[in-house]
Amino acid sequence: MYVTDLDKVKKFVPEMAGAEKLAKQIPIGRAEGTPNFSFRVFTIEPGGHTPYHSHPFEHVNYVIQGRGTLVGKDAQQPLRKGDFVLVEPDEMHQYRNTAARGNLVVICAVPKDYE
Repeated sequence: MYVTDLDKVKKFVPEMAGAEKLAKQIPIGRAEGTPNFSFRVFTIEPGGHTPYHSHPFEHVNYVIQGRGTLVGKDAQQPLRKGDFVLVEPDEMHQYRNTAARGNLVVICAVPKDYE
């Protein structure tokens, strides 16, 4: 078994074209020996966003703090603390922090190979 506290996990700025005001943490991933899934945590500052992108696998997200918007090809969905999101394979998506204050913090579970 493995247990960690998110406050102890290194936060870094990922090299992601199209991202703004974004930090990433990997509390559980390959380094911890996960067999299938990696859990990443993205912190998006006000006015920031992830890239508008897609990938060939699903991922599951959970909003642990803040408010924002999930941008898709045909729609935008408001997000708030406690929301779960399923992004299906090849679905275009982007997370935006549209709040005037406070970070949008999202847990993102993906196959470990995409970590």
